[in-house]
Amino acid sequence: MKTLHPLQLVKASIPYTSDEALIHAASFIGRGELTEYHLMIQPNLSGNFELQLERVAEAYAYALSHLGLDPDGAVLRRFFCSDPANQQAILEGHPLADLEAPCVASFVGQPPLTGGKVALWAYHVQSTDGDLRKRRTGNTLAWERGALTHYWTTNLVDATASDSYAQTHTIFEDYVSFLEQRKMTLALNVVRTWLYVRDVDSNYEGLVDARRELFLEHGLTPQTNYIASTGIEGRSAQAAVKVSMDAYAVAGLLPEQIRFLQAPDHLGPTHLYGVSFERATATRYRDRQHIYISGTASINPAGEILHEGDVLGQLSRTLLNIEALLQDASADLDAVAHFIVYLRDPDDAERVNAVLKARFPDTPMVVVWAPVCRPGWLIEIEAIAITGYEDEALPVY
Repeated sequence: MKTLHPLQLVKASIPYTSDEALIHAASFIGRGELTEYHLMIQPNLSGNFELQLERVAEAYAYALSHLGLDPDGAVLRRFFCSDPANQQAILEGHPLADLEAPCVASFVGQPPLTGGKVALWAYHVQSTDGDLRKRRTGNTLAWERGALTHYWTTNLVDATASDSYAQTHTIFEDYVSFLEQRKMTLALNVVRTWLYVRDVDSNYEGLVDARRELFLEHGLTPQTNYIASTGIEGRSAQAAVKVSMDAYAVAGLLPEQIRFLQAPDHLGPTHLYGVSFERATATRYRDRQHIYISGTASINPAGEILHEGDVLGQLSRTLLNIEALLQDASADLDAVAHFIVYLRDPDDAERVNAVLKARFPDTPMVVVWAPVCRPGWLIEIEAIAITGYEDEALPVY
């Protein structure tokens, strides 16, 4: 039996005793024994980085207590930083990014635009049956449940090569080696990548060329499949790093668990304009479906920019495109567990945030400064959505 069952995603602003931080959370409880949580936490005060980070940490601890979560259930913590060159060392020394903790941390130079120098996206899983095993090796967290092992890898870089093309090649070659050691491949097991590019207007082309060539070598073509992805401005703490990558792969994933989503009436395949990623990917499990929406902009089926110069017009079209992709997986915008919103011009943040908060008041989201790969695109949005799904033949999440 294969059916979508009623939405079980719960979203809320968590009331906090302090007005110095904002907390939003989304949780999904399936038919099984595992609950997952997406939390977005942002400071709501001025002051130095250490003070703001401490307020984020306090709010995070409060949220975990409020939700009844074990801190060891954390899988990923991504920090959106205003100045990674000066802030990453502080983050690495903080308990939230403990290098020995059973959780990986991701650091990306994308200044939050709704206040503060740092924002946190935290992803947690919590099992009530004890069937969840976690281990961390370097910058990868592996967690096992049932027949599957989930690998979250962060901060992949190559600081030795001089250009974005060579750095991208090395990053992917190293990641392919990592996958092969665990009997995985790019084509069959990698669900999502995030590629961050310093000075995207100058360095994105090298990334695109290297990725396309490497994908072709590994059997990822327009006739097979690519990987859901975001390729966006994002700085590393190291000035020599032009490209960095986070990735998510699943060992044991069955071909019938994966669907590559399309919305041809709204946006065409990416290869039509020379890039190599899926618009969105749905992964299905015994009791739930995850939908990974790639970085999405105001585009039409021909690959043209719509509403040039009008950020609110682009926001509206971007949400229509995301909604169309979700519909291909029998979902809608209510299923979104979090949004990450990227803006080219910081001055647009107040208007964009007002529209999004009015429409999605309880959905976890963060708005950051991160120019999109084409200068004409003023906004890009990515999302993760979760719905119920029933198929007893599939592995548990």
